[in-house]
This record gives sequence, C-alpha cells and structure tokens, in this order.
Amino acid sequence: MERTYAEYAARQAMELLAIDSPTGFTARAADWVQRAFEELGYTARRTAKGGVLVDLGGRGEGLLLEAHADTLGGMVAEVKNSGRLRLTPLGGMRAENGEAENVRVYTRGGRVLEGTFQLCNASIHVNGQYGDTKRTFDSCEVVLDEDVKSAEETRTLGVEVGDVVCFEPRTRLTASGYIKSRFLDDKLSVGILLGLAKYLKDTGTVPQRHVYLHVTVYEEVGHGGAANVPQGVTEAISVDMGCVGEGLQCTERQVSICAKDSGGPYSYEVVGKLIDAARRTGADYAVDVYPYYGSDVEATLSAGHDLRHGLIGAGVYASHGYERSHVDGVWNTLKVLAGYLEADGVR
Repeated sequence: MERTYAEYAARQAMELLAIDSPTGFTARAADWVQRAFEELGYTARRTAKGGVLVDLGGRGEGLLLEAHADTLGGMVAEVKNSGRLRLTPLGGMRAENGEAENVRVYTRGGRVLEGTFQLCNASIHVNGQYGDTKRTFDSCEVVLDEDVKSAEETRTLGVEVGDVVCFEPRTRLTASGYIKSRFLDDKLSVGILLGLAKYLKDTGTVPQRHVYLHVTVYEEVGHGGAANVPQGVTEAISVDMGCVGEGLQCTERQVSICAKDSGGPYSYEVVGKLIDAARRTGADYAVDVYPYYGSDVEATLSAGHDLRHGLIGAGVYASHGYERSHVDGVWNTLKVLAGYLEADGVR
C-alpha cells in the first residue's frame, strides 16, 4: 500500500476535526462522514442513534470495523450570577487539559458564542492561590467574549443550561509528518477507515471478508458500538487510538495492537491474526496492554453480540489532552487492516 493513502487519511481527519462534535452533538460530523463515504462510491446510511454504517462489500464471513466521531467536550451546567458558565464534562474531558482553551458555546437558538475556559480568578497577579488550586469543573469556568456581568445578561444572549460547549481542537500537520490536535481520538481513525475504503476502491480489490464500517457517535460515554451489527458478522475490530506512554512499547509512528485493556483481554485469535497481518505487510507495530481504556467493540460484546473482537490504532500520545500522532502511524495501521482483509496487492 502506498503512503499516499495515509496522507489522504490524515487530510480527511483534519477536515473532520474542524467540525465540532462532542458526544451527543454529532449530527454535522455524521453528515460529513456519510457524504465522504458516498463520494467514494459506497452505500452509507445513518443509524437511529446517529452513527454511520457503511458496506464495503467483499465475500465470506462478516467483519465489522468500528471507529467513532464523537469527542470530548462540555455542557453548560449553570449560568452563574457573574454571567460566566459552570460546565459539566461530556465524556472524559478533564478540566486541567481544557484550561485556557478557546471554546464555542452552541445555543438552542442557533447562536454560536466564543469564550475561554479559565480558572476562576485566573489572574496570577491577583490570585495568590493560583498554583495551588486543583483544576476541576467547579474551580474553572467559561468566560464569554461578550459584555455580560450577570446571569440575566448572559441568558439574554440565548445561553442556557444544557447548551453544548466545544473546545478548539488546534489541528496542525507538521512538515515532519506529526499530526497534533485535540480529538485525534478518534477522528484520526475515521480518516484511516476512509483511506482503507479509498484503497479498496482505487485498486478494485474485493476483500476476502464481507466488510462493514460503523462510525459510532457515543463511544466516549460507553455505548457507541452497542447496536447496529449487520447480520453475518463474526468478528469486530475497534480502530481507535493506540496508547503511547510510560510502560508501553508503542510510539506515534507505529500501529498499536491491544492485547488487553481495562475491560479484559481481546480475542486471542484476533490479536494473533492482527500480528500476522502486521508481519506479512511489513507494518511497524507494537503489542501493548492499556491500563485505563475501553472501546466500542467492548460495548458491542456487552450488548450481547456473539463475535470475536480486537483493537488496533495509530499510536497517540497525550490521550484526552492535546494529542499527537504521525502519518507513519496512520500508514502502518492501514497496512495491518488491508493485510487482515487479505487484500490482493498488499506489499
């Protein structure tokens, strides 16, 4: 497989990263995903939950590849007397990782207001306890870029409890091939699935499995992959971020194959076949155990579906923060996926 498919995947991911889509607020992102697969010539449909299900064709037993387009974010929990906003997190968003980031508040009336997520009393020259204060969603707040000084004035702008707050992703692709952004988890993997779909279409390859893709929209709260498994599927693989950190082998330039996470071991058979695919295609890979992690495919199993499961992904550093990966990690992930499908012409 040529590296150009990894570069295409990275570009597609960057387009998707520009669309705000914290879990529960994903319609625009799902629209983009559906159109992107349809433009490649595939049939894509929306599920009742809001995800996108794609049929890549093929022959033999069914294989489901899962990635997710929902991200972390926030929701207005209180319009404070000062006119500022207290948030509750969507998914595993951490207050420490969002501090001093620009945000967008989406009101029910259709307005989009800008602001910044700051520590309460954020001026170091005023707050003598600045460095000692634990960052939480109670000790931090959204300061709107509007002239408001009371809850009434903020509500006049249309802001109310339940409005969604999106953090700026700050996406960059460096000259050296590093991809930096919030929410690479898991929009980078959606780009990877688009790269795989384009590769199959361009080469006219018919996979040795009947392959389906499910881009879910509730992974960050644990039930994204719980439904919509097509008939005949016997295996499901989550294509999600690979963990990079102390005690693990994977780097951002590799594909990570997960043997076990906090939900338990993945299918020994599937993990073995993923390793074989990596070796066969010359992919640079690492096998790791993730200590604090859960995936879409575990939600699929928990929902009662009888199938074998696995998890792979491009290595991502600083997960749930300002994340970093590399085009080489994307490329190695694509090699493993193509090899797993036993696609003709894989080198």
